[in-house]
Amino acid sequence: MPLFSIAALVGVIFFSFIGPLLYTVDPLLLDANAILLSPSMDHWFGTDRLGRDLLSRLMEGGQVSLLIGFSSALISTLIGLLYGVSAALLRGGFDKLFIVIVDLFLTFPTLFLLLTLVSYVNASIWILVLIISITGWMGTARLIRSESFALASKPFIRILDIANVHPLKVIFKYYAPLLAPIVLVSFTFGVGGAILAESGLSFLGLGIVAPQMSWGSILSGGKEVIDIAWWVSFFPGLMIFIVTFALMNISNALQTKMNQKEVR
Repeated sequence: MPLFSIAALVGVIFFSFIGPLLYTVDPLLLDANAILLSPSMDHWFGTDRLGRDLLSRLMEGGQVSLLIGFSSALISTLIGLLYGVSAALLRGGFDKLFIVIVDLFLTFPTLFLLLTLVSYVNASIWILVLIISITGWMGTARLIRSESFALASKPFIRILDIANVHPLKVIFKYYAPLLAPIVLVSFTFGVGGAILAESGLSFLGLGIVAPQMSWGSILSGGKEVIDIAWWVSFFPGLMIFIVTFALMNISNALQTKMNQKEVR
């Protein structure tokens, strides 16, 4: 299952970034004679209500969705790593401030935080990356903090403290390699969560706006014609499902290997 999930994820990435080089249909081309055509040899995934080719739009939208997903997960994981390890290193008042800030963020449901932040700005790819990152680092930070406290008691970490080694060097050179399995699991979960968050916002009309497109915005465009054109909503939903399902399986496999190593 992990190998199949990795292959599926790689396939989706190739589909989104290499596919447009092979399938050169313009995703913005309007065709009044091809409105809501079902999948056929001319349009493999059919067309939408403006006559645009759905396959080319899924490729273009996949680039946006994957870019937002991976960028948001990377930023939120780095924030969680820095903040979590810093809380274990500095302790005292900084650790108390860490607990207060994390608990404050976790008090509000993530969806409401996203909706609140997005409603005050004009959404774009990098604005969504920033907003999703800001609302998605807390779980990673708490997990890394607990593991970092265990590492902080190790003799070699105490020696680094005595030698006054710069905290950033300690974090990235000594803590990061030891925390790499946890960071990787958090990252894979974060990618799936970010893609779902962007898709949800776009479905509600608060995410990516035309002429840009994402899987979520394409899915939103098909909700009004789902009873007569199922393919407009089905295929973007399928892409979102494949990516999130594959990432969940990869995360579960990584967690299983981590648990086996701990038992040994």
